[in-house]
Amino acid sequence: MRFKEVKVECYSGCKLNESPRAFVLDGRRREIAEIIDCWREGGLDPRRSAVDYFKVKTEDGEEFMLRYISLFNAWSIAY
Repeated sequence: MRFKEVKVECYSGCKLNESPRAFVLDGRRREIAEIIDCWREGGLDPRRSAVDYFKVKTEDGEEFMLRYISLFNAWSIAY
């Protein structure tokens, strides 16, 4: 799976960038209507930084997978 960098607007509650609310892809802002699934990889192994994944559905019904790497404070989207 390949990823490209994307700008994401997030809710920050107990932690920074806790969950995505909207993102801009190819110059178009897309509101997230639903987080279908989310999971975390790494974090327990000190050699791997934690990576959060979010499968989301936008208000217009499209589904995307977003990835957040906390070590770099960077969001990307699968394509």
